[in-house]
Amino acid sequence: MVKVRMAAPVLQQNDEVAGENRELFNKKNVFVLNLMSSPGSGKTSILEKTIGKLSKLLKLGVIEGDIYTTRDAERIEKFGVPVVQINTDGACHLDARMVKPTLEDFDLDELDLLIVENVGNLVCPAEFDLGEDARAAVLSITEGNDKPVKYPLVFRQSKVVLLNKIDLLPYTDCEIELLEEDLKKINPELELFQVSARLDEGFAPWIAWLEEQVGLKKGS
Repeated sequence: MVKVRMAAPVLQQNDEVAGENRELFNKKNVFVLNLMSSPGSGKTSILEKTIGKLSKLLKLGVIEGDIYTTRDAERIEKFGVPVVQINTDGACHLDARMVKPTLEDFDLDELDLLIVENVGNLVCPAEFDLGEDARAAVLSITEGNDKPVKYPLVFRQSKVVLLNKIDLLPYTDCEIELLEEDLKKINPELELFQVSARLDEGFAPWIAWLEEQVGLKKGS
């Protein structure tokens, strides 16, 4: 008979490091957002619009998670904000242990908001605490109605859902009322923002929400 010795659970180890990250973020009064979505939802485009609107109001930093390449980080770098790329080399998510070493590359005393763009995946990233203050999920109209009921965990754990590509609604079979109804059933506390990154529309409530969260973190 094969003997199996159980190592410490992966999530338990991750949670320990996430706690260390969170302690540091709290000490520095930096609001940290974990941005999650499936591939192709427009997450990076939303991040670009967000940085463009907030960079004159808040001091921002970005951690870019991707399996390979630095293309997303290069897009963000053009905005003049500090950005660090994490390549997971095949892993489908970021975890707290990946994030922790990158924090040395930021002057956290000079940051108000740190945004982590997680790897494009609606499953694995939701399982791993990074030490963040809040999670936001991007869901595009073109993905259809069924994503919330198929992948409820990411939406249950998020404080915000950004419904992107709203400009394409007339060209899809998406029933937005049903989509919003399913999201609210999964998480009644969700803030829902309809945006179009392509047309730069609908961002004001999202930007106001971020400013409010940063203010609350700093006690102002």
